[in-house]
Amino acid sequence: MAPFPLTLSKPLLYVVLLILGFGFGFALETSGFNYAPNLAAQFYFKDTRVLKVMFTAIIVAMVLVFLAVETFVLDYSLIWVPPTYLWPGILGGLIMGVGFIIGGYCPGTSMVAAVTGKIDGIFFVLGGIAGCITFSETERFFHYFYNDSYYGRLTLMDVFHLPIGVVVLLVLFMAFFMFWISEKLEQRFGGKDPAQESRLRYAVALVILLAGVGVLLIGDPTPERGWAHIAPQKQPLLENRSVYIHPGEVLKYIDDDTVAVELIDVRDDAAYNLFHLYWAKHVPLARIDTIVPTLAKNPYADSTLVVVMSNDETLATEAWKHLVGGNVPNVYIMDGGLNHWLEVFGEEDGLEPLPGPFADEELHFRIPQAKGDGFAASQPWWHHYKDVLQFTPKVKLQRKKAPTGGGCG
Repeated sequence: MAPFPLTLSKPLLYVVLLILGFGFGFALETSGFNYAPNLAAQFYFKDTRVLKVMFTAIIVAMVLVFLAVETFVLDYSLIWVPPTYLWPGILGGLIMGVGFIIGGYCPGTSMVAAVTGKIDGIFFVLGGIAGCITFSETERFFHYFYNDSYYGRLTLMDVFHLPIGVVVLLVLFMAFFMFWISEKLEQRFGGKDPAQESRLRYAVALVILLAGVGVLLIGDPTPERGWAHIAPQKQPLLENRSVYIHPGEVLKYIDDDTVAVELIDVRDDAAYNLFHLYWAKHVPLARIDTIVPTLAKNPYADSTLVVVMSNDETLATEAWKHLVGGNVPNVYIMDGGLNHWLEVFGEEDGLEPLPGPFADEELHFRIPQAKGDGFAASQPWWHHYKDVLQFTPKVKLQRKKAPTGGGCG
């Protein structure tokens, strides 16, 4: 998730988790979240500390996370975002809301109350445990509804197709508006005087707002910016040609049922229509960024090999930089491009090599008729070549750590 090692031994990991858990519980306890009347008062507009504390935590975390993402300190694809199940989520939210009003606690605050000796908190925790057991024993009766309306990892940026910075500012303005409304409600129903509240909150709000503006000004982490950031580490892979793989190795992996292969042809329409591989997707270099999100979020990235190709290597190398800069794992370039592919597999079609010299990205073979993938060389049979081809294997599929589960009680 971060560009520095976070691997901890188990004893040290437990210490870190203990400190984080203690800090979270301490924050809830000092906020008065271990006392049910304080929490229940939220629903009667007499004391909106729940909204203020939680929304403050949300916007501070949001701004810090996206500042880290946009400066390439965090890998956003490895941050846990709970998958969206729309209708079960709505029903679950209503059930939890009713329970919150009746019991005065949510799961997290009930634990804090129980630990601090509140009898109602202890009973709430016991009720929560009983509810978990009941749910696990009855889930089979509503399994289909429970897994209905699945939208996967869905964020506001995905829903509204807006840049990160715009969404961050909109959420900040919404939070500030909610803070203002909450103080008016407290004044009306709780008899509180906003003037007696600390003026420091305005300074804090200004700092958070300025940080949000910073998120907007920095801009989304595009593949171009991503490549500029990682170029010092990745450029040597190009210079020592460790990511340029022989056409024979490409065909070997196409035949391997345990590996999914994404072949990306980045040439223009005319070159693609003249000749292309049977399995190749046509994505011209100018549109390569459009497939980066899909490839980067591929849940099967660990067993997916992405190979980019062009007539030679120039266009494919530029596409490789975009994909790697967009955090797509296991990306390789076809060594020598389709010219090399035809040298190896073009004999069955009787294609004649053209006399050189050749311009960059010029096809070295005479193609008498544009047949696309209608050539034998477009889909050669691996078992026909596996005993005669010689190449140095270079593919090493890298496991990309998946985001771990998370949540809030």
